[in-house]
Amino acid sequence: MRYSVDWLPAAEEELASLWLNAPDRNAITRAAHAIDLRLQDEPEEAGESRPDGRRIVFAPPLGVIFRVIPGGRLVQVVHVWQFGTRGQR
Repeated sequence: MRYSVDWLPAAEEELASLWLNAPDRNAITRAAHAIDLRLQDEPEEAGESRPDGRRIVFAPPLGVIFRVIPGGRLVQVVHVWQFGTRGQR
């Protein structure tokens, strides 16, 4: 059974801002889609654990922080950022 992936409003706003300002919007779209697919199946195994029950996963050029709610078969993306672009660290 698959998990539902829910981007919390703050993460959706971050993603929209990244997309609007990206020199390659297709890269952002592909990465967000790859993250959704990855988190739908066995999200407890995706990426690495972080404090407070959160996890981190990367799909270049994006990174996300998410949490898994097993009883509800739900993944909540709480934060997204872009990395590896010129001028950013």
